[in-house]
Amino acid sequence: MAEAGANIDRIERMARYPVTAIDLHVSGADPERLRLSLAAEAARQGVDVAVQPANLLRRSMRLIVMDVDSTLIQGEVIEMLAAHAGCEDEVAAVTESAMRGEIDFEESLRRRVARLEGVEATALDEVYAGIRLAPGARTMVRTLKRLGYRFAIVSGGFSQITDRLAADLGIDFARANELEIVDGRLTGRIVGPVVDRAGKATALRQFAAEVGIPVESVIAVGDGANDLDMLGTAGLGIAFNAKPAVREAAEVAVNVPYLDTIIYLLGISREDVEAADAAAGLVTPAPVAG
Repeated sequence: MAEAGANIDRIERMARYPVTAIDLHVSGADPERLRLSLAAEAARQGVDVAVQPANLLRRSMRLIVMDVDSTLIQGEVIEMLAAHAGCEDEVAAVTESAMRGEIDFEESLRRRVARLEGVEATALDEVYAGIRLAPGARTMVRTLKRLGYRFAIVSGGFSQITDRLAADLGIDFARANELEIVDGRLTGRIVGPVVDRAGKATALRQFAAEVGIPVESVIAVGDGANDLDMLGTAGLGIAFNAKPAVREAAEVAVNVPYLDTIIYLLGISREDVEAADAAAGLVTPAPVAG
């Protein structure tokens, strides 16, 4: 920071656990130059660094748009369904390739869904029952909703799962692909247009318009190549435990397994969270990485 001509005006500790988070108020440096130099140093030191302007926009963001698989939840739903069809390894390999951006997402999705033909629709209930949220997910949603934030999930996965997640967590908007079901079994096809990389960005814009805020006031969180347009469209795009290509392209990368660390980027401390929970008669759970 000194080499960039920056001066540290104030230091605040945002969290002691499950990670150490520090907020530095800095002046006198070009933000883009500082971001580039700190990104290189962060990589050497094994820490995450986010450079944001200290303006009202940081405190006015009122919509969070999140990817689902490997972001809001642990793992990939389509792979869980593939286990019921006996082709989990094959589907997982295609998923990885798509998330790295090596093959077109829509093509990869249709190929994977085709392998699910004949699986009983009751498998969706079993998969949902086995879903594990990312550590800190409920804390993040609960805390930010207290402050008036709205939430949306947008997924290349399936509405039969995401709609239930939205209802469970109190999420305001949800968009995903719909699996076709006939006579109680999956047909191996998608109903309607695929929610792909461009579709996620379109959904973000539509959600922002419905809330009545500019896209600059949206925070997007995702991990895969099909999240890149969404991350680039939002005012703040956060790559959460993302693939290397996504980390490099995103404005901010968070590489710890706790989703509620995003709160610290918004100027909210762990102590703030615990105090608000205590006032509501709750004990803030200590997230445990799965």
